Amino acid sequence: MYKIVGRRDFIKTVGIAGVAIAGGSVLAGCSTETSENGNIKWTEETDVLVIGTGFAGLAAAIEAKAAGAKVLVVDKMPTTGGNSAINGGDMAAVGTKLQKEAGVEDSVDLMVADMLKAGLNYNHVDKVKMLAEKSLEAVEWCTGLGVQFTKLNFHGGHSVPRTNTTANATGADIIKAQVAKLKELGVEIKTGVKLVEFIENEAGRVTGIEARDGYKIGDEASGTAVFLKANKAVVLASGGFSNDVKMRTIHEPRLTDELTSTNHQGATGEALREALKLDAMDVHMDWIQLGPWTSPDEKGFGYTPQFCERLVGHGLMIDPKTGKRFVNETGNRKVRADSMLALNRVTIVIGDADAVARQIVPKTLNGGLKSGVIKEYNTLEEIATAYEIPVEPFLAEIKRWNSFVTNGKDEDFDCLIQKGAGPTQKAPFYVARLWPKVHHTMGGLVTNLKSQVTNQDYEPIKGFYAAGEVTGGTHGAVRLGSCAITDCIVFGRIAGQEAAKEQA
Repeated sequence: MYKIVGRRDFIKTVGIAGVAIAGGSVLAGCSTETSENGNIKWTEETDVLVIGTGFAGLAAAIEAKAAGAKVLVVDKMPTTGGNSAINGGDMAAVGTKLQKEAGVEDSVDLMVADMLKAGLNYNHVDKVKMLAEKSLEAVEWCTGLGVQFTKLNFHGGHSVPRTNTTANATGADIIKAQVAKLKELGVEIKTGVKLVEFIENEAGRVTGIEARDGYKIGDEASGTAVFLKANKAVVLASGGFSNDVKMRTIHEPRLTDELTSTNHQGATGEALREALKLDAMDVHMDWIQLGPWTSPDEKGFGYTPQFCERLVGHGLMIDPKTGKRFVNETGNRKVRADSMLALNRVTIVIGDADAVARQIVPKTLNGGLKSGVIKEYNTLEEIATAYEIPVEPFLAEIKRWNSFVTNGKDEDFDCLIQKGAGPTQKAPFYVARLWPKVHHTMGGLVTNLKSQVTNQDYEPIKGFYAAGEVTGGTHGAVRLGSCAITDCIVFGRIAGQEAAKEQA
């Protein structure tokens, strides 16, 4: 006997570019009818059903298959990857090859301390510790798939450089490697398959889902009803809800549609809401992160985050109205975004020729210049004119900043001056405008260290796992930059390993 858990209206979504694979075909199998007594006539069966094709979902699928389970992966979008495919390819880890080559001294305890400090100690400490302890293993696992990490970078809020960046500075590098591995393993990925609701048996075990196969973005009536059975477990890795304005404003009323998002259009919360109908417990839903390195001059994520974040500790952020710095450039995302919102005006980030040559990959610089989101100037005075900055205060502030860089100590905001940083003095100078966008939802489902979803009685829901941004607790109030991939890979792998062990 089975029960189908609740129905709801869908939120319209729009497709994005990602890692293209064949998808959207009707699932082979029998009729999708149910009998009058509630017994379901399944369309297709598998051992482990994974929902979502980002870092976490694909990691879970690889591990479940490696453990001997039959695996099916589905995603509502027309292409794989979701937010992961447009991610900046930055992965925080302790003790990596790049750290050792750079002579960086780091430790698991230091990474844990940094995450707890940023998270205002709202973090679930056991999950933070596991993430940090398994961070090196996660990087090496990606490397084993063929991912190349070629540069060590620094993200605001970390004590030391521990961000390993992929060759093309994009999460698509990892997604492509994961998809290739699943193809090699013979695991099928079905795109255009949207979750409608979860299905439980009378014992409360999640046994599968109802979905729409052949779903077309923006057409909620599209596709055919199918019933997908998971003989062992379902793994939910559907991501966050940054692009669900109604849902995010319920939890954080300030985040109206006046603020755009870095996320792909499918980053809506319907899968999370369906999971909550299983009596799943949620946490930190009102902690929603703004990216302080985004630009109002481009849509979505764009080029500016990779430009601005690479310059922190090498360049400076300026309030054009005063010509002065206004924040610690290497502070965590909340510190910087809150300062920008308090000013309530667009600010700028500046890097000189030397800093940009050291820190910015050609793809980012050339793309930003071509699109016009990054501007090039021959003199500091030209910058002042272009952004209506009072010249004398601005030049004095640049001089003061340069003295801090020379002395290795920021006396105004305690910015962490990075190794190899030099004065901002060599033309040409590069500038981008900054205004925050909604970036990451720290809240989601409560999971244990086995990635099992927890119910309202503090017990694991049988046959139900989750990983990635659809879960909460790990990051507390603020997620440190470059910890997302690590989170997804560490707990996605665990979800797949544990799901494969389930006994129906």
